[in-house]
Amino acid sequence: MADEFQSNNGSLDRDSMTLAQHVLQEVESLGAEAQDISALMNRVAFAGKLIARRLTRAGLVEDAMGFTGKKNVQGESVKKMDEYANDVFISVFKRSGLVCQLVSEEMEDIYHIPENCPIGGYTLLYDPIDGSSNVDINLNVGSIFSVRRRQGAQVDDTGADLLTPGHDQMAAGYILYGPSTVFVYSIGKGVHAFTLDPSLGEFILAAEHVQIPAHGPNYSANEGNLWQWDEHFRDYIRYVHRHEGYSGRYSGALVGDFHRILMQGGVFLYPGTQKNPAGKLRLMYESAPLAFLAAQADGKATTGDQAILDVQPTGIHMRSPLIIGSKEDVALVESFIQERKMEQQPVSTGLAAS
Repeated sequence: MADEFQSNNGSLDRDSMTLAQHVLQEVESLGAEAQDISALMNRVAFAGKLIARRLTRAGLVEDAMGFTGKKNVQGESVKKMDEYANDVFISVFKRSGLVCQLVSEEMEDIYHIPENCPIGGYTLLYDPIDGSSNVDINLNVGSIFSVRRRQGAQVDDTGADLLTPGHDQMAAGYILYGPSTVFVYSIGKGVHAFTLDPSLGEFILAAEHVQIPAHGPNYSANEGNLWQWDEHFRDYIRYVHRHEGYSGRYSGALVGDFHRILMQGGVFLYPGTQKNPAGKLRLMYESAPLAFLAAQADGKATTGDQAILDVQPTGIHMRSPLIIGSKEDVALVESFIQERKMEQQPVSTGLAAS
C-alpha cells in the first residue's frame, strides 16, 4: 500500500507541475529578472493557447484557412492563420509591460511598443506559424520564439542592437500544435517539455532536462530539392539510402521535425539551393532559437561551415542553412562536406619554383 501511495504521489507531483510553477523554479537564480521571465513565458504560453484553440476549429471558423492575398517580407504568400497568429502575439504582448519590440516573420519592420519601452527590457522574436501550408490539410504546425535582453537605455529603431550571435539569446522555445499542444523551452538551464491539458487550461510538465540521443534513425530533409543541393548533401542522402537503420521523416513543418529529433534523435537539414544559396530558414527566429535548444539538450546545430550560435546576423530577416540534431548524425553530414572540400583543394606538385 505504501509503495502504491509513493508511486501515485510521484505521478501526482509531476502532473501538478505547471509551466508557470516550473519557470519560477528555474529562474530563482536570476534575481530581479525572475518575475519578468516568468511573466514573459506565461504570455507566450497564453498566445499558444489562443492559437491552439483557433487551429482546433480551423475548419469551422470563417477566414481561418486559405491565403490572405498578401506577401510577407520574404515574398511568400501569407496564410490567414499566419496573420491571425501574428496578431495574437502582438495583442498578448502589447499591454504586458515586458516587451519593447517584436520581430516577426510576418512583419518587415520591427514592431515597437512605446508604452512598454520605459520598463520593458526585452525583445521577442518569433515565427507565429511555422509550416502554415500544413494548416489546410490538418497536419502539425508550430510557433518558434526567442527572447533577447534590450541593449542600452535607448531603443534602436534600426534593430542593429539585435544583430548579435545566438549565444546572446536569453531564452528560446517552441509550441507544437498537433494531436496535443506541446510547449518546449529553455532559459539556458536545460530543455523542458510541457503538454497542454485542455480540461485544466494548463501546460503540465511532461519531461525535464530532455537530451537528444547521440545518434538516431531519423533524417529529415526536403528531398524534392535534392537536384539543387551541393554535391556533398547529395552524397549524404545517397549514404542513408544505402545503409540500414535510417528513416526519412519530413513533414514540411520545422517544429514538428525538430521535435521528433529532440525526442528520438537524428538530423534535420535544410541546405542552401541554387535558387536560395543561404537557404530559406530565418536565422534569428527559426534557426538560432532551435540551435539554442539543441545546445542545451546535448545536440548540435551548424550551417555546415560554422555553429549556428556563432553566426553574426546581418539583418533581422537574414536566412541561414541549417543542420541540426544528434551530435553523431550532424557530424556525419559534416564529414561529407569536409570530404568534398578536400577533393576541391588544389593538389600540390611538391616542386619548388626554380
